[in-house]
Amino acid sequence: FLPGAAEIERVYERLGDLPGIAVHRLYGALDAADQRAAIQPAPAGQRKIVLATSIAETSLTIDGVRVVIDSGLARRPRYERGTGLVRLVTERASQAAATQRAGRAGRTAPGTVWRLWEAAQTGGLPPFDPPEILESDLSGLVLDLAVWGVSNPATLRWLDPPPPAAVAEARDRLRLVGALDDDGRPTAHGRLLSKLPVPPRLAHMLVSAAAHGWGIVAGEAAVLVSERGLGGNDPDADLRLRRWRQARDRRSDVARGLAGRWAKLVRGKTAADVPDDILGQIFALAWPDRVARRRTGSDGLYLMRNGRAVKLDPGSALATAEWLAVAEASGGADGARVLLAAAIDAASVDALFADAIEHRTEIRFDPATAAVIAEDRRSLGAITLRRQPAQSIPAERISACLTGGIAALGLGCLPWSDATLALRARAAFARAHGADLPDLSDDALLAALHDWLPPALDGIRKVSGIDPAALHQALEARLDWPQRQMLDRVAPPRFATPAGTSHAIDYAAEGGPAVSLRVQELFGVGEHPAIAGGKVPLGLVLLSPAHRPIQTTRDLPGFWRGSWRAVQADMKGRYPRHPWPDDPAAASATTRTKRADARAGGAGT
Repeated sequence: FLPGAAEIERVYERLGDLPGIAVHRLYGALDAADQRAAIQPAPAGQRKIVLATSIAETSLTIDGVRVVIDSGLARRPRYERGTGLVRLVTERASQAAATQRAGRAGRTAPGTVWRLWEAAQTGGLPPFDPPEILESDLSGLVLDLAVWGVSNPATLRWLDPPPPAAVAEARDRLRLVGALDDDGRPTAHGRLLSKLPVPPRLAHMLVSAAAHGWGIVAGEAAVLVSERGLGGNDPDADLRLRRWRQARDRRSDVARGLAGRWAKLVRGKTAADVPDDILGQIFALAWPDRVARRRTGSDGLYLMRNGRAVKLDPGSALATAEWLAVAEASGGADGARVLLAAAIDAASVDALFADAIEHRTEIRFDPATAAVIAEDRRSLGAITLRRQPAQSIPAERISACLTGGIAALGLGCLPWSDATLALRARAAFARAHGADLPDLSDDALLAALHDWLPPALDGIRKVSGIDPAALHQALEARLDWPQRQMLDRVAPPRFATPAGTSHAIDYAAEGGPAVSLRVQELFGVGEHPAIAGGKVPLGLVLLSPAHRPIQTTRDLPGFWRGSWRAVQADMKGRYPRHPWPDDPAAASATTRTKRADARAGGAGT
């Protein structure tokens, strides 16, 4: 017993030719003749080895088995409700399965079983295989119950109740094919599907295809999906169908008879013209959520209507098709592998799903370009059919989208001017010293972004297009006239000197608000400048005539009395043409040299 076909093929290859021993393989996708050979008794005098999956546990009896070698593994299909796909998983076999496998060696005479794991591990195996109802697609069950008048399976008594999420997912799939109405009641179409001896999706495919005159091909398609390995294992359904039609073995003949019987169940007109992509259209009827479009610039990567990604081997003939109708795929949500699909033309997609195609205008913010993108989009589920720049979008929608994008990026993306940053710093200082002013901090501005920013976004679609001056005006508008006057009193923007000059105050300076100016501009000042109603001394960064820092102080009178002597001596040597008085507190402020002052009559400025 081995978990799957891949392991069987590897072991078969490694065994090679064994003298006097016939080696057979046994799994579901194998040709019928090979399966019969594995089951039949071995010729007299010859031993036989059968490499089998769990299909040999209970379904088949192989005469003459005396020894069983059990790998202890099983491969089970697990239906992923979130993706609507089946994923094959290799797991430890259950204790019940191990017991059943061992029994194969003792059907007609005593036998031996070799288990390829430690005996102590047997108790750690799950007692039984999980109930099928917990891991299967429940579409058929839900439809049957609805036809019987049971819309809520939870009202029935179960050995293992079906999971509510699986029931909800099955209802959604049945609504998609028109078998249930919005209230969960069966439609006339649903009642017809429930009478057919195939799962609801295949039943819908047969009925809908027959209405187009494709009933015979739909019967073949249903069998092709149901019989694993029929026509080979290539994911190209058209290729499989051609091979099957040409095959003359018993399994193919039996399958053709089944296809004919299924086609007769839904007799309809016969189409005069059969489209080239008929198999793709038929698959699309059964699995409308699995219509897939190739991703731009890639071979083999597709996006399905339901939003899931699927992939094909780039070497497959199907991998260059623009559109696929996927009948079978296996794997996780991050990229399932296509096992069976057919190409379908874009015009056929438009025709089949005309009622489901959405036309909408989409406005979104692109963080990469920090811009609003407005597009007219035509889409089928998650698949975009066509997009083009949208016209005539209301300005308020663009403004709202751009504002939301800025909120996500943060205020650091805005083109703040020095003046605006200074305004915010002044407001923060004034609020800290008792002024009743609006909060212009990052947190407060982000919280009220939709209130104050839109006026600066008029006619703008990208952050880089915002005018810093308009941004300043929008922020300044947060303060009314009395508040602006209060701000100027508590946190004046500039400092005026006795020399008649004016300098911007840096409210973001380390250590508190400060101003940089040449020391001569403060001659004659005997009291240290202060702001916030005289409560906060202004930091003075004193500069030389060449605008190089010579001293920083928050006590100007103390500087005149103390450090000035050393500064005076140094400055006289460096800048002899400028005045360096012994008593700067009593001197006249100036911005000129001594000679320029003399020509101006000693006015001092």
